Amino acid sequence: MTLLWWVVFHALDALFWLWILRWGGAAWLEGTFLSGFLVSIFAPRWGAEGLRMFALLMLVVCAISFVWGLLMPEVRCWYSGHC
Repeated sequence: MTLLWWVVFHALDALFWLWILRWGGAAWLEGTFLSGFLVSIFAPRWGAEGLRMFALLMLVVCAISFVWGLLMPEVRCWYSGHC
């Protein structure tokens, strides 16, 4: 995966988690079947606060993987399946 696609992928991923965390996505997804597809299979049972906590955790994990991929380009191959 090229650096450009790595940055684009992670930017879109971060926007999704920020939408859940800050911009009303948690309230919109709370208790819906769709949250099971977009967030986690356990998400339909979570309230808005649980969804926001999960989004915060995923933002941290994604930030770490983004920096890891910037510093070690071979890590990007794990995500894309080909180099």
